[in-house]
Amino acid sequence: MRICSVCDREYPREEPWRCSCGEPLDYATQPLPEERPARFSRASGVWDFAEFLPMAKRVSLGEGWTPLVDAPGWDAAFKLEYLHPTGSFKDRGAATVIAEALEVGADRVLEDSSGNAGLAVASYAARAGLDAEIYVPAGAKEAKRRRIEHTGADVVPVEGSREAVTAACIDAVENGADWYASHAWNPAFFAGTATAAYEIAAQRNWTVPDAVVTPLGHGTLFLGLYRGFRALEQAGWTESVPRILGAQATRYSPIADGQNGTGGDRNDLADGIHIRDPPRGHQIRQAIEETDGAAVAVSAAATEREHDRLAASGFHVEPTCATATAALTQFRKRGELQDDEDVVVALTGRNS
Repeated sequence: MRICSVCDREYPREEPWRCSCGEPLDYATQPLPEERPARFSRASGVWDFAEFLPMAKRVSLGEGWTPLVDAPGWDAAFKLEYLHPTGSFKDRGAATVIAEALEVGADRVLEDSSGNAGLAVASYAARAGLDAEIYVPAGAKEAKRRRIEHTGADVVPVEGSREAVTAACIDAVENGADWYASHAWNPAFFAGTATAAYEIAAQRNWTVPDAVVTPLGHGTLFLGLYRGFRALEQAGWTESVPRILGAQATRYSPIADGQNGTGGDRNDLADGIHIRDPPRGHQIRQAIEETDGAAVAVSAAATEREHDRLAASGFHVEPTCATATAALTQFRKRGELQDDEDVVVALTGRNS
């Protein structure tokens, strides 16, 4: 059963993809294990945490259990989410959303994405034997577009803004029988991204950091981390929920601007988080409030500096990732993070 995140209307899992009031749906309940296993096989992908996941079907390409490594130059630890089969953390959500598609009997899935989510959904759909149709900006990077096409998915380029791409995909969903495997709307995707929190806790011997910093666009990982750490606390596996801190790109920063005001030139480098109106914006703000979190906007100049710095330290990530380490510096300068606080930073996508 799914429930509206605002008006509490309930719906079956098969449909629809959003509430009649226009708001996103979530699972009505969160599965919680009775006890923590002594160890995990680390061979089942995100399905090592199947007891937290609300679907019985499984699809995997070996995602999950990405390294958690020290980053002394940043006084933090990095969760290397770019070391996934298709090169981004979106593989976590793709595994669970395609498993959900199988569970509800879908034959074809649709997704709109500027790159990483589209590739992940197309790849996992291919793994599961499902057809996929991916809507992308007409100006999307050619390398990512080719990779999506190579999975056998149909790629539909859309002129205009990122919002226009979503609108075109939604129009196709509403006028056909295909299933919307959206990384922004479908709660199955967020069930998958929550596994990043389970892994971080497991890799730290079931302690949680003081804070986690991640790029923030639709909030796919941001909310996944929040929900995952909250589920761990509710299950009694951990004792607290870390502060969840988000890095947005200037001029694509609705959450940060709401806290700090608008300013700075447009950051076109961090194209992975160019989202001006995230469907789950109210949930992102709630997660910030409940964890004493925050969001900041990062400039193109700061993104470029951090991107170069990361590469020089051996972390070959896409520019969007660099907003997270740039934000880490900003949070410390603003006094929202103390120098001695225990921080994990998510590096979310591979350089392509």
